[in-house]
Amino acid sequence: MKKILFFILTLISITCFGQDSLNVDSKQVNEGDSIHAASTTMFSNNTLANVTKTEGDSAYIKEDYTAAIQIYEALLKNGEAAEVYYNLGNSYYKIGEIAKAVLNYERALLLQPGNSDIRANLEVARAKTIDKVEAIPEVFFVSWIKSLINSMSVDAWATLGIISFILLIVALYSFVFSKQILWKKTGFISGIIFLIITICANLFASEQKEHLVIRNEAIVMNPSVTVRSTPSESGTSLFILHEGRKVSIKDNSMKEWKEIRLEDGKVGWVPASAIEAI
Repeated sequence: MKKILFFILTLISITCFGQDSLNVDSKQVNEGDSIHAASTTMFSNNTLANVTKTEGDSAYIKEDYTAAIQIYEALLKNGEAAEVYYNLGNSYYKIGEIAKAVLNYERALLLQPGNSDIRANLEVARAKTIDKVEAIPEVFFVSWIKSLINSMSVDAWATLGIISFILLIVALYSFVFSKQILWKKTGFISGIIFLIITICANLFASEQKEHLVIRNEAIVMNPSVTVRSTPSESGTSLFILHEGRKVSIKDNSMKEWKEIRLEDGKVGWVPASAIEAI
């Protein structure tokens, strides 16, 4: 009886952890972004407050991309959604705003890392950018782990962790209380498997959640920006980046300047106004 009670209490704690992983604040990142002021005003504030995604999709189908952009951006002020970011990226791509298209595809992919359509459109948009940076090769095992983590969203990993833990409890119950050797062996082996899945799923969910919360990557939004050796216009010019280039924010402590890192390992400082966080 004590063992069963222990299992139930453990299940409750893991379930609570999983639910915490599922609850990511969808509005915490974009409140300071400038993208929502990008398009020409076509609707009143009251009208935009009541728009629906269907109206945005309708405008997109009619090739009224400016209206579609306004509607999608108004929807995103109420909370993030991968599908809305994806459609917004498509709208910007149609009018030739490649940097904003890349930015919104990246945001959509952050919410749904396993979505092949988002990834494919992102690659198409990236092909339109000027800068071509070759990433430093990673050990195949590290690349494989990253691909595995990005195969599902934080919600999916958290759900898998909860389900696998429930199955772990069932397997342990079979191992502890079954009188048949076959069932004991089955319960023991499956219990180990479900334990590994539970641990990995919760670790991967935590990793995905961290990416959603920290947002330490950005897109260059200016047509071009000079990367300098110090956070000052008088700093030595190191190289030039163009719009649509993805960078990692290495130092986010200053308001006016950000230290960035490229995929090939190069680092430098750029004005904060030249980039926008994903």
